[in-house]
Amino acid sequence: MPEHHEYLIRNLFAAYLANDRQQVSAVLADEFRFTSPFDDDLDKATYFERCWKDTGWIARHDIERIFVRGDEAFVTYLCLATDGRSFRNTEFFTFAGGKVRRIEVYFGAARQDGRFLPQPRERPAQLPPE
Repeated sequence: MPEHHEYLIRNLFAAYLANDRQQVSAVLADEFRFTSPFDDDLDKATYFERCWKDTGWIARHDIERIFVRGDEAFVTYLCLATDGRSFRNTEFFTFAGGKVRRIEVYFGAARQDGRFLPQPRERPAQLPPE
């Protein structure tokens, strides 16, 4: 089963890059949920409504590693944009019934020329000032 999950992940990234919404939808379970720093627990319809955009700005995804354990997997990838920008993310996948049941995205820092770009150090709004 781990090989099947890795296959689904790689196909999902390829379909996203090809802007093939039908293929992406076919890989996602009906009860699919999506969470990122910008979106909390979106259902499949809302995911496509809010998050699906033309992927023409992406030059390629370089999948750096995939770790599969049972019905869960972590994927770390470098995304390269057509304008030269890049960033690295990690995603946590959960599978059920041969499909992707949940994706949780953890955004990484922007990169340039193979190095991370410094990010501003802002205190989260919920924390009191020092």
